[in-house]
Amino acid sequence: MSLPLEGLSAIVTGAGRGLGRAEALELARLGAAVVVNDYGQAGRDGSGEASAAPAEEVAAEIRAAGGRAVAHLGDVSDFETARGLIDLAVAEFGKLDILVNNAGILRDRMVFSMSEDEWDSVVRVHLKGHFNTTHFAAVHWRGRSKAGETGVYGRIVNTSSEAFLAGSAGQPNYAAAKGGIVGLTTSSALALARYGVTANVICPRARTRMTEDVFAGFAEPAAEGDLDPLSPEHVAPLVGYLASPAAAGVNGQLLVVHGGMVAVVERPKVSAKFDTAKETFTYEELDSVLTPHYASRPAGETFAAAEVLGLKKG
Repeated sequence: MSLPLEGLSAIVTGAGRGLGRAEALELARLGAAVVVNDYGQAGRDGSGEASAAPAEEVAAEIRAAGGRAVAHLGDVSDFETARGLIDLAVAEFGKLDILVNNAGILRDRMVFSMSEDEWDSVVRVHLKGHFNTTHFAAVHWRGRSKAGETGVYGRIVNTSSEAFLAGSAGQPNYAAAKGGIVGLTTSSALALARYGVTANVICPRARTRMTEDVFAGFAEPAAEGDLDPLSPEHVAPLVGYLASPAAAGVNGQLLVVHGGMVAVVERPKVSAKFDTAKETFTYEELDSVLTPHYASRPAGETFAAAEVLGLKKG
């Protein structure tokens, strides 16, 4: 019996550690050949001996398990680096089928304390990084389709965050970038469907090196021998599913995933509509309809969906 991703090739960005590593290993377990991207370079271990870059270590782990993998070291927020990443997948494996965008950084600060660089760096790595790889992958898939290839297969899995859904007060840069990724995903889903490509976005909750401070006290680590409820291993199977032929009917969707739970998030809906009694609204008329409308709403309620933070298995 063949594996669900057998014969397919994948890229996972930010895959040297944490969530990206778990996703790369899962895609390989399901049969995909994987390009493991990470910004981290080779260094020295605790004894001072030379150590491989994290991406190279993950690629070696996949090969040791009988899979196919190659490492790519570089920052996907650089346009030409992203081009080279997609070119590497095509050169190594003949084509690209799956793109998992995971790479990201945190620079948490309240909006009144945040520096320009803290804003720019997070938006650049998350949002521009997602765009860069998506752009070149889309060029690849569209080119194959335009050349007359039938049955082009493309899967994009992007990474947003509950910080966007719930409105994280201490992460205006991160929440903005993750909200932008949702817009990029839904736009790409509509634009690329004709070429055999789907694009979906996940909001994972995982305890990694990047998020260990964020989730400190949020959920206690599991007892020895048990799987941490915030382990990246809870997220990776959903990425594998969205990358698979079984998910052909899933496109432009947002899913929250963590701790043995997957929640499908509905798109925004119009909750109220007001029409002017005249040709156009005046300040006075808006005051007469909107002020009582919001006065009847719960205090402190915003467009943010803070209730997603309470989702859990069971």
